[in-house]
Amino acid sequence: MAVKVASDVSGSVWKLVAQPGDQIEAEAEIAIIESMKMEIPVLAPRAGKLARFLVAEGEAVAEGQAIAEID
Repeated sequence: MAVKVASDVSGSVWKLVAQPGDQIEAEAEIAIIESMKMEIPVLAPRAGKLARFLVAEGEAVAEGQAIAEID
């Protein structure tokens, strides 16, 4: 069952750090959101394989919006 990873803040996707297919550890940084000139890391809630991103670099995201899925 895939777990959705949500952004903690509103802002724009500055960088996608991990790649779909990567094995990631719990609390690993998978993306960076830029909000009010600050870079906020998005961390994986659990270990697993990064299935896909639901957003692209430069895209605006809302607080709580799902940005990725982990299998």
